[in-house]
Amino acid sequence: MSDPFDTPKRGLDMLRDPHLNKGTAFTREEREKFGLMGLLPDIVSTPEQQEARIEGHLTSLPTDLDRYVYFSDLQERNESLFYRILMKDPVRWMPVVYTPTVGLACQTFGRIYRRPKGLYISVRHRGRIADVLRNWPEADPRFICVTDGERILGLGDLGAQGMGIPIGKLALYTAVAGVPPQMTLPIVLDVGTNNEELLVDPFYIGIRERRLSGADYDSFVDEFVTAVRTVYPKCFIQWEDFANHNAAPLLERYRNVVPSFNDDIQGTAATGVAGILAALRFKKERLEDQRVLFFGAGSAGIGIADLLCTVMVRHGLSVDEARSRIRLVDSKGLVQTQRTDLTPSKEQYAFDDVPADTLFESVRSVRPTILIGTSTIPKSFTKDVIEEMARISERPIIFPYSNPTSKSECSAEEAYEWTGGRAIFASGSPFPPHTMNGRTFTPGQGNNVYIFPAMGLAVLAANPSSVPDEAFVVAANALAELVTDENFLSGLIYPPMASIRNSAMHVATAVATWFHEAGLARSERPADIAAAVRAMSWTPHY
Repeated sequence: MSDPFDTPKRGLDMLRDPHLNKGTAFTREEREKFGLMGLLPDIVSTPEQQEARIEGHLTSLPTDLDRYVYFSDLQERNESLFYRILMKDPVRWMPVVYTPTVGLACQTFGRIYRRPKGLYISVRHRGRIADVLRNWPEADPRFICVTDGERILGLGDLGAQGMGIPIGKLALYTAVAGVPPQMTLPIVLDVGTNNEELLVDPFYIGIRERRLSGADYDSFVDEFVTAVRTVYPKCFIQWEDFANHNAAPLLERYRNVVPSFNDDIQGTAATGVAGILAALRFKKERLEDQRVLFFGAGSAGIGIADLLCTVMVRHGLSVDEARSRIRLVDSKGLVQTQRTDLTPSKEQYAFDDVPADTLFESVRSVRPTILIGTSTIPKSFTKDVIEEMARISERPIIFPYSNPTSKSECSAEEAYEWTGGRAIFASGSPFPPHTMNGRTFTPGQGNNVYIFPAMGLAVLAANPSSVPDEAFVVAANALAELVTDENFLSGLIYPPMASIRNSAMHVATAVATWFHEAGLARSERPADIAAAVRAMSWTPHY
């Protein structure tokens, strides 16, 4: 990689470039060379002193949203320092930079907006999207994370204010897996919003029109994909937070047109499957002997179900046998063959069961050993539901995966207390440790951050022609095998978040290896794939 300081920029232009700015860490010689004398205080700081100053200020702020805004400003002025702090303590700072704080940040994005960190491609740019892409200052981005803002986390339609999600996701590509930040490009497709509050909000930053839909919407997205392939032919696309009615169709339409994946479907699926595989290893039970009930039958729930089926088939079951181990509950109750309102994705999991209108009735009918929540309905895993799970299984697996925390189906404390400490628990957003009967449980967090940054690094290393579902099976298995007996005993079914960079290297190596073995890699296979993956991983430094 070229030396970033081999640049014609000097003085304030250098200080205003987050790739180049070192703040008070510029040496006296550098201040002389780059025309910085007098533009900085006299002190020359070490990076460690800068970190301490920033961390002290972050700690003094009253709320995580205030800390989010400060982090955002730091990223805009000193990229290396931003990532040094984030990488140094991911357990503390990732929940501030991303979920759950990013949800509130998106809701208030019009008020906290400072500088552009990505591209806003609106319906007014139809016919000129390629020109818009060329306005991005980096010549060769390799990773686009794009949303249309219609289903931001569990918060719904936030329109252009959903930009906080691509920004946060791509920051984690770098912080977790070391994908070079100059290779990332956040994008919002501003196709309007149907959120009545935003349409009249004077601080809303998007176009004040109702959402584009139907053939016009499809044409707009198609122009976007065509423009990406034209302007950035080496670029990979991550589809993010599209509504259910668009998420799966977009993935299927473009997955073989441009290397791409949908994190809400495939990333969530890999994370969920990894947690299940790790938990079953601890229980010494087989996946194919489980009964799995999903509360929530949208793209996330069905994505996990589909990947579970893929794994079961690899274990020797037929597709029909695998699907028979899975049931879905949607807003109208248990999905079963007597219903006439099912989409094709739900029909494959419909069986001739006794109708059940509620989650509790469904649990009693299905008798699941695993309960997974992707509903975004807070507190829907009620005491009677969880107690029934504890009667069915000695160690029930209970995963309320909905984000942010305010949308979680239950808390860690509730799952542990209502099962007498027997639940194997993981949630989408973090919960604090819980102590009961003299034992402390550390709740696992089934966060997609275990998967999508590693997938990005694997893509960078192997340059695959496509990213099929099988790559996510490989990622799930690689993640699950990192969970130790010590982790299990403390309540974790995912590797500790503090060591997530090592986890990302392991997962990325496994997936990159599979890309080569499957014949999908377009880069030459190195003699040591693990070493090559690590060599591509960027670290912040001056």
